[in-house]
Amino acid sequence: MTETKPSKSALKRQFIELQVLGESLIDLTDTQLTAIVEDPQLIDAVRLARSTNSHGALRRQKQLIGKIMRGIDAEPIRAAVDALNRGPHEDKRIFREAEAWRDRLCSDTDDSIAEFRSITGSVNAVLQQLLANHASATPDTAKKALSRRIFREVHKELRAKMQRQAR
Repeated sequence: MTETKPSKSALKRQFIELQVLGESLIDLTDTQLTAIVEDPQLIDAVRLARSTNSHGALRRQKQLIGKIMRGIDAEPIRAAVDALNRGPHEDKRIFREAEAWRDRLCSDTDDSIAEFRSITGSVNAVLQQLLANHASATPDTAKKALSRRIFREVHKELRAKMQRQAR
């Protein structure tokens, strides 16, 4: 039984991926960095890279970070960095979804309320009252103010749903 070792090119690709992952640590805050990385040598190398101004010195420091990354388990770091990067995208998605639900709830109340309840899995009495007030409001300024409050409630419900799913 002979095991074939990875080719030189495959090893180089792996090392470059680790270096790129290590470079992404440079952009993190100190709090995020210490929460993600346990290796003090890597933390010191990342902090030094932040304070390096010379292009050549920064390039060498990034290579050192890549070399340190080879000696540690990079998967937990990769997962944590992905989770940090995913956060803003999730916020934008929830915001767009909340806008769509607000528009739908304000225009078609009965069917959309039942569907929104089934999606979120909760009954929001405040949202029901706001929708009833929105339907009976006559001035446009009152409708706009109620529409903003409805958006906040819908956004709160969708965010709570996402947090429940994340657990």
